[in-house]
Amino acid sequence: MTKQVLEPSAEPGEGGGGGVRSVKSAERTIAVLEYLSSAAQACSLREVVTALGMPRASGYALLTTLVNTGWVETDGNGRYRIGIRALRAGAAYVERDDVVQRAQPVMDDLHRDLGETVHLARLDGAEVVYLATNISRHSLAVVSRPGRRLPSWATGLGKVILAGRPWEEVDALLPPVLQARTEHTITDRAALRAELEEIRRRGHAVDEQESTIGLRCFAVALDFGPAPNEALSCSIPIVRLSPEREEAIVAALLRARERIIR
Repeated sequence: MTKQVLEPSAEPGEGGGGGVRSVKSAERTIAVLEYLSSAAQACSLREVVTALGMPRASGYALLTTLVNTGWVETDGNGRYRIGIRALRAGAAYVERDDVVQRAQPVMDDLHRDLGETVHLARLDGAEVVYLATNISRHSLAVVSRPGRRLPSWATGLGKVILAGRPWEEVDALLPPVLQARTEHTITDRAALRAELEEIRRRGHAVDEQESTIGLRCFAVALDFGPAPNEALSCSIPIVRLSPEREEAIVAALLRARERIIR
């Protein structure tokens, strides 16, 4: 007897290729949340709708809904900022992330041994997003909280992840213009390609004040698959560095990487 296989019927909005029609209201909601989360300060309704190309009435209705549900907050003067519900969602993401769970105990040990700031970050588009941070116990320390985003080409974390990918993929991933964060940021594509090749050969990346003046960062990629998507780093003010200290930090990072990916 031949077994009959029943194929699931297509859902409304699905085409022959299996794609699902996007929901415009959901896209607008995500766009507003992403815009407010990246803004340095609270934004007016006009700023939001102008930046997103949204009708004023639709923008106001959407912001009002997000305020009523706690995803957006208002200061009472017509300015909006990201709300506490977004913090709860972000915290849940980090708490349930497998890589964070594997890395955090190792980061705790690394922080205890080195006494410096230790970061875990993930590549997201052309940026790196900080997932976890152990802050230095010294009074002079760098602070990059989880959720912060920085250009991948301007950080040790980003460069060491990019170095694990073919240049053609990296070139397509990066924006046409590489904006500088400091006078030391690599903004020339040929120079960046050479830097990534050197990182690949050396096995770790160094951020030479490319993201923050006065700070050097050492980073190693976490190779869970064919191409790394996460990296571990140690950031330290250059006034506390010596050649011996640098060697010790890199060696400690390499040992930590092996513990995490083992």
